[in-house]
Amino acid sequence: MPTLTMDAETRTAIKDLVCDILEIEPDEVTETSLFKEDHGADSLRAIEILASLEKRFKVVIDQAELSRMVNLEGIHAVLTEAANG
Repeated sequence: MPTLTMDAETRTAIKDLVCDILEIEPDEVTETSLFKEDHGADSLRAIEILASLEKRFKVVIDQAELSRMVNLEGIHAVLTEAANG
């Protein structure tokens, strides 16, 4: 299984995916801005982000990890663990 590194290209792909699902512009999102509180995401959007990440990066992410996936920083951590764990 290939390991995943959080290089600039990967981070951009994740940000683009999140922005597409949340229907927001990339410049509105920071590493620590909160999807729910700052960008109005609901639980369905969170699940959509999780499913899209799994498909895009060919990993399996437990739904329990959604509680950590509240911003880009959280997604990077969860995705890295899922891919390299």
